[in-house]
Amino acid sequence: MDIIIYTIVACPWCAKLKEWLKEKKLAFQEFDLKESPAARDDMLEKSNQLATPVTDIDGEIIVGFDVEKLEIAIEKAKAKEVIEQ
Repeated sequence: MDIIIYTIVACPWCAKLKEWLKEKKLAFQEFDLKESPAARDDMLEKSNQLATPVTDIDGEIIVGFDVEKLEIAIEKAKAKEVIEQ
């Protein structure tokens, strides 16, 4: 499962998302939008907006810190991994 998050330092929801993922012991790749214009462009292309955080879980895009949507996307990704094995 690939988890990519797009964040900015001053975003409290970004911090909550990172904390939540760490509590779930899920590995993720983080891109700080202020440090990477390319990541900002990538996020904009995926989500069509500049709100943060944006999470990409195996191609499923979630804008904001929405635990229910995150859990559903993670379960789908886990199920997909089982099927592919």
